[in-house]
Amino acid sequence: MSRAFLIVMDSVGLGGAPDADRFFNGDRPDTGANTIAHIAQACAEGRAEDGRSGPLHLPNLDALGLGAAMAHATSDPAPGLEAMPEGLYGVAAEISRGKDTPSGHWELAGVPVPWDWHYFPDEHPAFPQDLMEQTAALCGAGGTLANCHASGTEVIKTFGAQHIETGWPICYTSADSVFQIAAHEEHFGLERLLKLCADLAPTLHAMKIGRVIARPFVGSPEEGFTRTGNRHDYAIAPPSPTICDWAKAAGRATYAVGKIGDIFSMQGLDEVRKGTDRVLFDHLCDVMEEAPDGSFTFANFVEFDSLYGHRRDVSGYARHLEWFDAQMPRLFERAREGDLLIFTADHGNDPTWTGTDHTREQVPVLGYGLGLKAIGPVAFSDVAASLADHLGIEAEGPGRSFL
Repeated sequence: MSRAFLIVMDSVGLGGAPDADRFFNGDRPDTGANTIAHIAQACAEGRAEDGRSGPLHLPNLDALGLGAAMAHATSDPAPGLEAMPEGLYGVAAEISRGKDTPSGHWELAGVPVPWDWHYFPDEHPAFPQDLMEQTAALCGAGGTLANCHASGTEVIKTFGAQHIETGWPICYTSADSVFQIAAHEEHFGLERLLKLCADLAPTLHAMKIGRVIARPFVGSPEEGFTRTGNRHDYAIAPPSPTICDWAKAAGRATYAVGKIGDIFSMQGLDEVRKGTDRVLFDHLCDVMEEAPDGSFTFANFVEFDSLYGHRRDVSGYARHLEWFDAQMPRLFERAREGDLLIFTADHGNDPTWTGTDHTREQVPVLGYGLGLKAIGPVAFSDVAASLADHLGIEAEGPGRSFL
């Protein structure tokens, strides 16, 4: 019986979504953003030499059809991505009215988002007073700190000492539909932070804020503060069953690697494995060895986005792409006859673009296990329908199989 693996390279976009002119980074529309092409151009021109050197080197992704998919998606050149494809390849566009994590993942899983997300204004204060009062009351604090749009690393640098002194949680947001709370694991308490976020989540979800995110950190004002790996997302549950639910209802084992459990509120998932991207790759290799026939695995590698895209670190993004590509043979070695591996993304995050927000882009759809197969432009939801087709389970929603 066939197995299926959906592997999301978070934010690895191919440029030029048809409606990119409706999405903005600051005052600049996302028209022309192209995560992969612009990184490749920077590498070829010697502008991405921090910790790496030379043209972008992605032989495994390119062999599956990354360069060929880009040629169908955009006129932007991508130096170094010129191999003749050997796998399934194409591009997908999103219909959900967002360029965020839940929208992209839910639609890849077969469920376009049926509403508009709410976003907090980029002004100070960013949050309504009653929300701040509720936050303070739920954790027994005398108030809250920050109350603004901010970088997660900068906000703890700015407010960390005051947080330790007062015991007040640090509340901030971004261009995404999120409400984030940073707190010190020892001085505030990790369990206290997680409970606060869980208790606040119903209020924020009713406002159509996609995620409440606990952002724990450690350290001191003297030595500096560092975020830990104990982040937890409290996301709105998908509005209808996804491929995770379809597979589970059909009696198949389902695995989540990375933040998938948070994004889908654990719906339809049997087992979750977390860690940094390097740890997650080991987890994914383990799952490929352990998962039974007929199983479905959903993986997310977030650091392309969180560490390099938002921080507009072109060299770092290129390094991470090359690291990921170099690991891919470990997956191929563990694949069984009949397995299908789909590599894709949930949105773009062009590190050469203005601002720090995601970029509205088409994404690659690259497949290993079926041999050479070109697919025309498809919808995100077609990915779920195709994986269901491969698994021999019934699909729901608007997607159509491209197999």
